[in-house]
Amino acid sequence: MIINTGQRTDIPAFYSDWFANRLKEGFVCVRNPYNQNQVSRYRISPDVVDVIGFCTKNPAPMFKYMDLLKDYGQYWYVTITPYGRDIEPNVPDKHKLIEDFKTLSDIVGVNSIGWRFDPIFISDRYTQEYHIHAFEQIATALHGYTKTVVISFIDLYPKVKRNFPEAKEVQKEQRLILGQKMIQIASENGMTVKPCAEGDELAEYGADCGGCMRISDYEKAIGQKLDAPKIKGARAECACYLSCDIGAYNTCKHLCKYCYANAQPDIVLAQSRLHDPKSPFLIGNYMKGDKIHDVPQKSWINAQLELPL
Repeated sequence: MIINTGQRTDIPAFYSDWFANRLKEGFVCVRNPYNQNQVSRYRISPDVVDVIGFCTKNPAPMFKYMDLLKDYGQYWYVTITPYGRDIEPNVPDKHKLIEDFKTLSDIVGVNSIGWRFDPIFISDRYTQEYHIHAFEQIATALHGYTKTVVISFIDLYPKVKRNFPEAKEVQKEQRLILGQKMIQIASENGMTVKPCAEGDELAEYGADCGGCMRISDYEKAIGQKLDAPKIKGARAECACYLSCDIGAYNTCKHLCKYCYANAQPDIVLAQSRLHDPKSPFLIGNYMKGDKIHDVPQKSWINAQLELPL
């Protein structure tokens, strides 16, 4: 099976000690965000977990724990954008992130890591030309360390509108100009552009519009075939295979203005104070009335087939 860590928060950046403890103890408890007493308990063991998926803006805090992950398949997305602290107040220096990306790529392998340059929005400061220049700089720096770059354009979810009221949708003409140029730059640096939930408008220019985290991506990362059960996508426009996320909403302390997973910063900080690195839960601990469901788990690896890398 696959366990994901990055749809709701950034575990490597802020909760690496907790995650290391979960790996050592061999299980994790996850509250249903819509029913607090409904708890899913997952085993974390290489005999049932084939791949762990990460999505982070700062992988470095996990580096000291990489030995705990060596028996697991892994796929990492590391987000490196061109924004300053006016938009991403707690994201590390981008030059350091580029070096950390290279370090991680050397550890897990080029097929197990991708770069995310998203979400893209246009403003007086962050113009089309600015994005293209920054994309080229980062792509050049990451040449040879990944084969994949994901792009997307800002979605104005309710939380985004509240925290980032000045944000505007990127118009189709702008999306096409940016997309075509980024596809060209990515190709020159050995990367394929994967638009995230953006339809197929960039397919004719060479983008892979089939989804940015598919079973085939996990399979390529581990070099084995996965007989994964079918699941319903997270959104109608999303073709990615995302399930079993062990994170929690309102806990990412990057506090990026465009974030869809965080409410107001004060709520995030209050939630984060409830974190205990020794708890089975990312936030809090067992509560009265909890109904714990031990999720049935098994390996999805088809031992009869191996994929050429």
